[in-house]
Amino acid sequence: MQERLSSWGRCIRTQRLRQRITAAELCTRIGISEATLRRLEQGDPGVGTGIYLTALLTLGVVDDAAPPLPPPLWSDLPQRRVRLSRQERGGEDDADYF
Repeated sequence: MQERLSSWGRCIRTQRLRQRITAAELCTRIGISEATLRRLEQGDPGVGTGIYLTALLTLGVVDDAAPPLPPPLWSDLPQRRVRLSRQERGGEDDADYF
């Protein structure tokens, strides 16, 4: 996850500079402080994902940086369920683990 946030941050900075958008202007457009923009451009995981996506959208690169999810991931089609491990089910195999 950190690698993706770092690449999004680099993308935001690169696109902002290529498009000659000042830090103050981008901050105004997406409603954040300049301190938050610095953290965003550094890939800080403490910055909300929504802010990353808003910045990418504002810069016109959201579909390249975060492509839309394929329909099977969000549609109402039946999906396989994740099975619990024996330990999570309370199986005896892991009873003396601790």
